Amino acid sequence: MADSEHNEPRLDPVTGYKTTGHDWDGIEELNHPLPRWWLWIFYACIAWSVVYWFIFPAWPLVWSATGGLIGWNSRTAVDQEVAALETNRGPMIDRLTSTEIAAIKDDPTLLDFTRAYGSIAFKENCAPCHGAGGGGSKGYPNLIDDDWLWGGSIDNIGHTIAYGVRNDNADSRYSEMPAFGRDGLLSGAEIREVVYYVRSLADLPVPSSADLTAGAEIYARDCASCHGEAGTGDQELGAPNLTDAIWLYGSDTADMIATVTHARNSSMPAWGERLDPTTVKALTFYVHNLGGGD
Repeated sequence: MADSEHNEPRLDPVTGYKTTGHDWDGIEELNHPLPRWWLWIFYACIAWSVVYWFIFPAWPLVWSATGGLIGWNSRTAVDQEVAALETNRGPMIDRLTSTEIAAIKDDPTLLDFTRAYGSIAFKENCAPCHGAGGGGSKGYPNLIDDDWLWGGSIDNIGHTIAYGVRNDNADSRYSEMPAFGRDGLLSGAEIREVVYYVRSLADLPVPSSADLTAGAEIYARDCASCHGEAGTGDQELGAPNLTDAIWLYGSDTADMIATVTHARNSSMPAWGERLDPTTVKALTFYVHNLGGGD
């Protein structure tokens, strides 16, 4: 492309506009100004931006910013909306606070409110681990089945939510499975044999070469004190049932070997330290009514 040349402006016979005198390989630039309406809108936007600059918070200061002439900002707007919400639902919160959790179901209006309030609390605090519907995932318990390590009664669920699992709270649920392989308590061969025996308790497939007698002896010596002689678990200890089809970390042989070798001692926050008692009550009621509570 040739460099532009500057010639004398002339009248373009096709459009009727004068040219600017610039020429690019024979293509001339028309001197066609922007429409007046567009220019006036553009000028109005500039003027409004200056007005906006003074009306709303905009000018940064050393430690803050200007408050604007009308004193409005998004933070105070949110605070006002939250305050209005708390005022609106205040009477129902008071009813929920003063009502025994077992009696909530007897009040249809309070029942609907508690379910809705508990659902919001669950989505904000519990869903990231347990899923939006409470179905859980690998390593995170399913809350809609009937398998509960520390019991599925409404009181047991409330305690677990309020104080959590394996944390620093003095009333936290606590159980600890030894890392039999990592800590040298069992050899690799012994771990495999006891895993095959546990799989047999749950009617899971085991290889024909498995020595179930040896596995049973290892189980009786190292596992039965928590999981029970028949493998049905103990809710007082938080020891899971090994005879059902529910496996928190997977029922594949490799997953079970990893569990016995390294142990699985996950934790859960003590929500009573983060949420107010009424919210914990609504959350307890909601979780209990997901379908898996006793």
